[in-house]
Amino acid sequence: MHVVAPRGKYLALLSLTALGIVYGDIGTSPLYAIRESFLPEHGLAVTAANVLGVVSLIFWSLILVISIKYIGFILRADRHGEGGILALAALATPMAMRGPAGRPALVLLGLIGTALLYGDGAITPAISVLSAVEGLQVATPLFAPYVIPITVAILVALFAVQRHGTGRVGQVFGPVVLLWFTTLIGLGINQIVLAPEILWAADPRHAWDFFAANGWRGFVVLGSVFLVVTGGEALYADMGHLGRHPIRLAWFALVLPGLLINYFGQGALLLRTPEAVVNPFYLMTPTWLLYPVVIIATAATVIASQALITGVFSLTMQAVGFGLLPRLRIKHTSEREHGQVYIASVNWGLMVACVALVLGFGTSSRLAAAYGVAVTTTMVITTMLFFVVIRERWGWKLLPSMALCGGFLLFDLAFWGANLIKIPHGGWFPIVVGGGILTLMLVWRKGRIRLTRRVRSGALSPEEFVASLASGSVHRVPGTAVFMIGDTTVTPPALLHNLKHNRVLHESVILLTVEHDERPETEEVNRVEITSLGAGLHRMVLRFGYLEDPDVPVVLEGLSIDGVSLTRNNVTYFLARETVIRRAAPGGLGWMTPIFRLMNRNARSASSFFHLPPNRVVELGAQVEL
Repeated sequence: MHVVAPRGKYLALLSLTALGIVYGDIGTSPLYAIRESFLPEHGLAVTAANVLGVVSLIFWSLILVISIKYIGFILRADRHGEGGILALAALATPMAMRGPAGRPALVLLGLIGTALLYGDGAITPAISVLSAVEGLQVATPLFAPYVIPITVAILVALFAVQRHGTGRVGQVFGPVVLLWFTTLIGLGINQIVLAPEILWAADPRHAWDFFAANGWRGFVVLGSVFLVVTGGEALYADMGHLGRHPIRLAWFALVLPGLLINYFGQGALLLRTPEAVVNPFYLMTPTWLLYPVVIIATAATVIASQALITGVFSLTMQAVGFGLLPRLRIKHTSEREHGQVYIASVNWGLMVACVALVLGFGTSSRLAAAYGVAVTTTMVITTMLFFVVIRERWGWKLLPSMALCGGFLLFDLAFWGANLIKIPHGGWFPIVVGGGILTLMLVWRKGRIRLTRRVRSGALSPEEFVASLASGSVHRVPGTAVFMIGDTTVTPPALLHNLKHNRVLHESVILLTVEHDERPETEEVNRVEITSLGAGLHRMVLRFGYLEDPDVPVVLEGLSIDGVSLTRNNVTYFLARETVIRRAAPGGLGWMTPIFRLMNRNARSASSFFHLPPNRVVELGAQVEL
């Protein structure tokens, strides 16, 4: 299906929405990035040379990492419009993502990067909102006791509105972020005019001289400079919500100029007033404008959280589609943009984690120490997977592929190494969260593969089952029975159990398999495939795009088998519900069994997922040793 790029007013609307959905995270980094670069523990004096060096590093980080790597190249690596590291892993390993076959190392890299983004998704809202509310303390210390309660209240409100959908949230948030970037530009220009020599920071030699003069301290500061590009992975993950064209337009038209002007403005302030380093963003603001800027900054940082929240929604939807997580209740919130989804369980889980982080760390500076380890690791993995994609999917030659990705890895690894230092100071948090998510994905993936193999082992093929009915010893009863099975090559266990215990078979039997297309929507001509197997048995395959809600009864309503319409009152659905028990013999899941059993029990039921009428469903249980 060819996707037409948005144009005109619709492109402008999506670009405005992109400001609220995609660029909130990276757009609020000016609140704390330069301040964190000159923390006392770094031992970095606020001299003209150091200020020019830090601002030069910020300038070239935004150009090389975001403008060239992500906007220029990574956004081109989409999977039917979807972005994010799971989509990239699927492009690099198209078959291995859905099963055990081939290239497990690349699959594992994709899973690690995905899991780490969940940890980062919890930190981003916490640090963004907290850093803005702390601006009240600059205005007056009377607000100090209320910073944490106000932050928690704002975070709870933010997660409460997510159910309204990405599009609606983005259209409300977009104008606010537009005002925020306008504010960044105004504040920056006001300072640059007073110290225009800061513009020399665009010369990369200042960054080189900074490292030459500061050595190890300069390397450590890279961990803080990295804060200016932390929205890169979220930007890529959010591509499915809006498409690459609005994201690119918003970046070059407003976001990049706004960020650069403000960072240069903060640098200009420090050249004239080094003591302003305690909070350069708010101290560059005129006193009469301080309260309005705090309000705008707080609103912008609430929106900053949106980039990671929607990114986590997208990654979760992809993980469910790839069979890496159990079925969840996923709500599609837009008819025009297929990637706009809401997942309640993920939303409330993130909210609890964010509130816990605010209460546990207490200040944005402490949270900044935990920020970066996860996303730098994911950035390194993204570059590695991108190398495979451009070589094998795009057909690039080895030398240009190595030159491009080698250049990306050069600064990816530099940022990664600088952030590893943060692990003892809070960087362990996203690693712990990511490790937990990775474990769940690996357990679910391995468990489902083992479960499928156990169901297949010793099972009859549909053709063999039909042949066994030739003796005519099976009693047939009126009606149509639908037995659901994920594998078209085996007879559904529910059918065999029903025949064994009830000793009857319906006159018309449908072996139904639901397949999920890799495209957003399946064309109606390819929706249904029916094959007659004989003896009243039929194999039916229904196909749904990943945007579509798999409502099986609605599709069957328009069909007939053996002259009988498949209406809701004419069909009985038979499902198998496997109860997993631990296998005593070697070769089982071992310690994974109880975790998989818990996940399997709490997954959304097949009857709910496929919208089967409850009064027409018969579930037959079976114990499976894993």
